[in-house]
Amino acid sequence: MSLFDADDYLPIPDEPVEVAPQPLDEPTAEPVAAAVAAAALLDQLPVDVPEAILEAVMEEVALVEIGPPLVSAAVVPVVSSADLWELVVFQQGAIAALRAAARQPVHAYLLTGVAGNGSRRAAVSFAAALLCDAGGCGRCDACVRAMAQTHPDLVVVEREGASINVDQAREIIRLAMRSPVEGARKVLVLTDFHLVTTAGPTLLKIIEEPPASTVFVILADHVTPELVTIASRCVQIPFVNPTQSQIVSALIDRGLDAERAQRVAHAAGGQLERALLLADDEQLAARLAFWEMIPSRLDGSGAAVASLSGEALTLLDSAAVGPLEARQAAEVVALEKVIEQQGPRGAIGQRKELAERHKRELKRLRDDELRLGLSVLLRRFRGALLGGEVSHGDALAAIDRINGVQEHLERNPNLSLLLPALLLKLPRLARPADITR
Repeated sequence: MSLFDADDYLPIPDEPVEVAPQPLDEPTAEPVAAAVAAAALLDQLPVDVPEAILEAVMEEVALVEIGPPLVSAAVVPVVSSADLWELVVFQQGAIAALRAAARQPVHAYLLTGVAGNGSRRAAVSFAAALLCDAGGCGRCDACVRAMAQTHPDLVVVEREGASINVDQAREIIRLAMRSPVEGARKVLVLTDFHLVTTAGPTLLKIIEEPPASTVFVILADHVTPELVTIASRCVQIPFVNPTQSQIVSALIDRGLDAERAQRVAHAAGGQLERALLLADDEQLAARLAFWEMIPSRLDGSGAAVASLSGEALTLLDSAAVGPLEARQAAEVVALEKVIEQQGPRGAIGQRKELAERHKRELKRLRDDELRLGLSVLLRRFRGALLGGEVSHGDALAAIDRINGVQEHLERNPNLSLLLPALLLKLPRLARPADITR
């Protein structure tokens, strides 16, 4: 459910949903390395966690069984909520902590890690477990609606601009103070929280001491200085980047040959979701070659900069868009099926929220593609520095400028201005084909 359609819902009694108890099989797997990872994770928690949760986490990880790469993060279904987590891969420790926390939740959780490695999927799965009377059966009406983000007691807050602003923060406080619509609990998921600046102090008090019925789940790529105080009030659960070999294995299982899997995994920058999109992108090699050739096409003229900037922007707009749009189209179909089954109540808000999320995903895809291009430029100028193709000072200045652009991307800059400004200041290099690597 979006931040702005909460008033579309009024409490309507639901018929109780009976969930058949699932017998638990005796565990057949020996404790694995995930237990060590989870233990290390628990040692880093910045707040006191009830002893019952700590014991439950270690109980969960003791039953983790390593499987093929694409399912290795889905723990053995020791409880009936396993289906909620099957799409969150390579995150055994985080899943174990969240599944245990769902049994006895505290007021706020901070899920940290680069977007694209499962933290958002996990946040929605965690919310479903919190809203389900059976603790996350994966089959009841509450679980289905939570996973579709149409449950009235699940509010996913997306930033409207560069970050969650003060007006949104006030709306978050209002929603947090309201009673749940259907059950005993309301879950507020706050996304891209590492970008929060001015709204942080406004939200601190409500995140620190929300009503007993409200649970905050906060997503952040990393903990910024502005986020330190809020982070100290949350249970922090890190999501790790998959290793290159894990992503390669997942891509090979998907049908890619080893050489292409290596290239895609490297281009994905440690993000599995991005790797899966790039796996279906036939133009990846051509785009990498374009960025590699940029320094050799610079001649100090504005015409060359304008031409290269235009080509780069065109490539950014087309990169992996086909695979992403195909996935988004499937999500639209799925939402329409949910609306058809549950009725039109709140449908306008649900469609609007999905459309806005799809726009943000396209924007993030574009930013990730630009980061990939900038990383190619960085590698090119570092090689030029080592190979003596350009003066030491010019090479270091170019590297600093590219790094500065990468840092600036979080501020949502105008790329049609940013790219030409960068290329105007980069020195020309010899053609890559002329260089001994």
